[in-house]
Amino acid sequence: MISLYARGLSTRDIHDQIKDLYGVEISAEMVSKITERIVPEIKEWQNRPLERIYPFIFMDAIHYKIRDDSCVVNKAAYVVMGINIEGIKDILGIWIGDNESSKIWLGVLNELKNRGVEDVLIFCVDGLTGIKEAISAAFPRAEIQRCIIHQLRNSFKYVSYKDLKVFSKDFKAVYSAPSEEAAMENLIELKSKWGKQYPYAFKSWENNWDVLSPFYKYPNEVRKIIYTTNIIEGVNRQFRKVTKTKSVFPSDAALEKMLYLATKNVIKKWTQRYRNWDQVISQLMIMYEDRLLSYL
Repeated sequence: MISLYARGLSTRDIHDQIKDLYGVEISAEMVSKITERIVPEIKEWQNRPLERIYPFIFMDAIHYKIRDDSCVVNKAAYVVMGINIEGIKDILGIWIGDNESSKIWLGVLNELKNRGVEDVLIFCVDGLTGIKEAISAAFPRAEIQRCIIHQLRNSFKYVSYKDLKVFSKDFKAVYSAPSEEAAMENLIELKSKWGKQYPYAFKSWENNWDVLSPFYKYPNEVRKIIYTTNIIEGVNRQFRKVTKTKSVFPSDAALEKMLYLATKNVIKKWTQRYRNWDQVISQLMIMYEDRLLSYL
C-alpha cells in the first residue's frame, strides 16, 4: 500500500487496487492510517545529521494547494539538494511552508546549519523570492549563482518571434564568454544592437549581474554544473508526477508523506558520482584550498 501511495495513487485508488487484486475491502481511511506509519521515519530523515561541507547546493520551491481548516491555501514545498565532496547527490530536506520569502529561506538554511553544515561553496538557484538575502545572512562566504538557462528564458520572452533566432545566437557571446569582463563587453555591444527594440531583455541581466557573474570565474567543468538548475527541477518533475492526481492536499503532513516517498525512489537511482567529478574537485581544490582541505 505504501509503495502504491509513493507512486501517486490516492487512498481511494489504493482501495480499488487492493479490492481488484485480492478481493479485500479496505477503506480509504485505513489506507491513510497505514501510511501514517512512515511519519516517524520522515522526522528521522528530516533531522538526520548532514555533512560539514557541500561544494554545491541547489534550492527550489514547488507550489501546492493545501486545505487549512475550511480554506484552501497555496503553500510551497522547499526542496534542497546537495552534491557532497565525494560527488554524490542527495536531497537534504523538504520543508512545507507559506509562500516564498527571505524569512522562510533563512529558516531552511539555519536548519541545515543546525544539522551540521558548516560551509557551502556555491548555491545554485533560480530567481527565488528572498533567497539571495537569506544565503548572504546564513552563509556569507558562499557564492550565489543564478540559473543561466532561466535568465535566458526570461530575456527571450521579450523578443519577437521573428528576431528570436538571431537574438539568441547573438546572446551566446554573453553566456559563453571566457571571463566576466568579456561577458560585460559583449552584453554592452549586444544592447547597442538590440537595446532600443527590446530594452527589457537586458534589464534583468543588468539588475542581477551580481548573481550571474560568478559563473565566469569557473572552468568549464564547474560551469556545466552551475549553468542550470535542471538537476533539481528534474526532482520536482518527479514530485509533480506523483502528485498530479491531487488537486488539493488535506494537510501539510499528507503532502510531506508523498514527497518523502517520492524522494526515496529518486535517491535510489543516485548511485554514481557526478560526471567528471575528479576534474571538478581538482579545480575547486585550487580555488578554495583553504576551505576544502580541512574537510578532506
